[in-house]
Amino acid sequence: MINNEENEMEVPKILNLDDDFTLIKRFNEGDEIAFKKLVNKHKEKVRNLVYLTVGNSNSIDDISQDVFITVYKSVGKFRFDAQFTTWLYKVTINKCKDHLRKVKLRSIFMPINDDEEELPASAEFNTNSDVSEIVQNAIRKLPDKLRIPLVLREIQEMSYQEIADSMQSEIGTVKSRIFRARENLKTYLKPYEKELIK
Repeated sequence: MINNEENEMEVPKILNLDDDFTLIKRFNEGDEIAFKKLVNKHKEKVRNLVYLTVGNSNSIDDISQDVFITVYKSVGKFRFDAQFTTWLYKVTINKCKDHLRKVKLRSIFMPINDDEEELPASAEFNTNSDVSEIVQNAIRKLPDKLRIPLVLREIQEMSYQEIADSMQSEIGTVKSRIFRARENLKTYLKPYEKELIK
């Protein structure tokens, strides 16, 4: 009986070896492999968030790498009082905002090319456009303050509280911005209604 009980008590430890908190503790104790596992576990979520927030595929890897470098340097300060993903997304959002600020700043000094005409909305997608591409392009048209909470809610499936924590905002503000983002999306996607319902 005693051996059975001991075996039963050891099972949860084995099952939880790769949970976020355990990996962070192992890394803080000097286990570099634990950090690699943490990165592999979350890198695609971070890349998706960066892609949908920044909208520039050329910058995804650089920003994502910057996120994990920051996590590597700062994870020792993680307090275990919230989900690791909440903290990770907070770092990711800040890196995306930094990138977008730099892009906007550079655009101030870029010469304006009068020959470049803006495409009409109907010309942005051809008839063979993938539905997900249409939606992603529409999401990228949203202003940062609406796009980021929408992505966290609809794509990363975070709770309102987790989004509020990640964005350092009130829950009411988060809910309001997500509602406005959805309304704006409906407007953006109206011209592609036929493609979306195929």
